[in-house]
Amino acid sequence: MNEKEKIKIYLADNSQEFTEEAVSFFSQSEKYELVGHSSDGKAALEDILEKNVDVLIMDVVLSGLDGFELIGLVKEKLGTKAPKIIVASNLSHDGFISKALSLGASYFMIKPVELSALEARVEDVLGITPMPNLPQKDFKSVRTKVVEEKISNVFITVGIPAHIKGYQFLREAIKMAIDQPEIINSITKKLYPSIAEKFETSASKVERAIRHAIEVAWNRGKIENINSLFGLKVYNQNEKPTNGEFIALVADKMLMEGLGG
Repeated sequence: MNEKEKIKIYLADNSQEFTEEAVSFFSQSEKYELVGHSSDGKAALEDILEKNVDVLIMDVVLSGLDGFELIGLVKEKLGTKAPKIIVASNLSHDGFISKALSLGASYFMIKPVELSALEARVEDVLGITPMPNLPQKDFKSVRTKVVEEKISNVFITVGIPAHIKGYQFLREAIKMAIDQPEIINSITKKLYPSIAEKFETSASKVERAIRHAIEVAWNRGKIENINSLFGLKVYNQNEKPTNGEFIALVADKMLMEGLGG
């Protein structure tokens, strides 16, 4: 994309309040052009097919066509020219998130959404470096939220449920590996003890809980999702990664997408 061109955004959302806030936010920027918005899925589809949209920001709940139908039709009709899709919705059930991602959405954000975080996601999907004039403390805050949402999306895709203890331990381990990649070489001596201290438990319990979380994902049979997510075909039902391999795999994916410190 030519750096001088404005990023073309289309908004499909049934919330008047969110629409007004988003329209105001993006319209005031010199970087974005809001080329249209609608609460009706059919109208949104027609607009998107006519306009050269870079990013579609949308909710799942729409009139005319629901969000899932809209994603599918946009992908079907525009193919490789389809805009990047960011879903922002109050519907936070794993099934909704997993379905949106499997249909082709790049991200699923759970409302309420901070518009600064939404902007970071827009730039993220387009491979644009975050604004250099963003205050460091604000950048770190947005980055932390983006990293946590990305990790949550990975867990949902591979089938790790949020209610098990290993979910939180694994999330913390991945965040540590993103900030300190070398810690993966000291998983027993440093990583597990650090997480154990934070959650007031033992390193052995952290290790077992993370192992259980990974086994749950494999037992749910979502191996294709896992291979597709990481672009690898190295795992099958009988080949589970070690804790360190899985943590490194997710952390490396984040680092490759520019989410390092």
